[in-house]
Amino acid sequence: MIKAVCLTTLLILPLAAWGEAIGGYAAGCQTNARALPVAGAGYRVVRAERQRYYGQAQLIDYLQALGKRAQQAGLPPMLVADIARRHGGPFAYGHRSHQTGLDADIWLRPGNGPLPSRARDMVDHKLYILNRHFGDNQRQLIALAAQDARVSRIFVHPLIKQAMCKTYGDAPWLGRLRPWFGHSSHFHVRLHCPTQSPNCVSQQAVPPGTGCGRELAGWINDKSGALTAGPRKPWRPELPAACRPLFDHKERR
Repeated sequence: MIKAVCLTTLLILPLAAWGEAIGGYAAGCQTNARALPVAGAGYRVVRAERQRYYGQAQLIDYLQALGKRAQQAGLPPMLVADIARRHGGPFAYGHRSHQTGLDADIWLRPGNGPLPSRARDMVDHKLYILNRHFGDNQRQLIALAAQDARVSRIFVHPLIKQAMCKTYGDAPWLGRLRPWFGHSSHFHVRLHCPTQSPNCVSQQAVPPGTGCGRELAGWINDKSGALTAGPRKPWRPELPAACRPLFDHKERR
């Protein structure tokens, strides 16, 4: 009887009780966000003092599940960096996205030593090749991250995408790896809009196929973007009306 009552209660909970991603990845907010614990099976949160470790339940579950899979695969604990602020919205500096609790950065750590103080670049930008820090551990972690059906796309440096294509051939999840400059020391996971978030604005679906052919070649041949992919200026987009009450009385961090 108790189980039946609990189930009924869960079924009649309003959507807001589950949390909601509102607006677009680069112009939105979130309600009822959950905090990712700063340490768990197979992962650690870095730069926790920034308090950018809040996300929708789907993302928190995804990260904890990925940490466990990484641990089972014998990989060093993955390092989770920026997710979102408690109410989402734009950061005072850094990313333009990470506003709806559906994005997360994961550092590509070079080994299993002490927690690094900063992310380690995997690319020799002068020679435009991957350096010695990018190896099997990094490949395996990215592959594990991309195989979850909740993933919309994962942004990686073009050279990292190229390495993944060479290693994994025609794996169906390779299309989720999107080449993007500025992602040579970490990869950026983005989940699909949850069904419980009717006001979440989805991104266009990734093109069919692995993305390892002509599209990738264009990124590899055009190295100019790698030189201009530095820190961005503060981003102050027009937020959806439903987001404004969340920030009217709060100072943006």
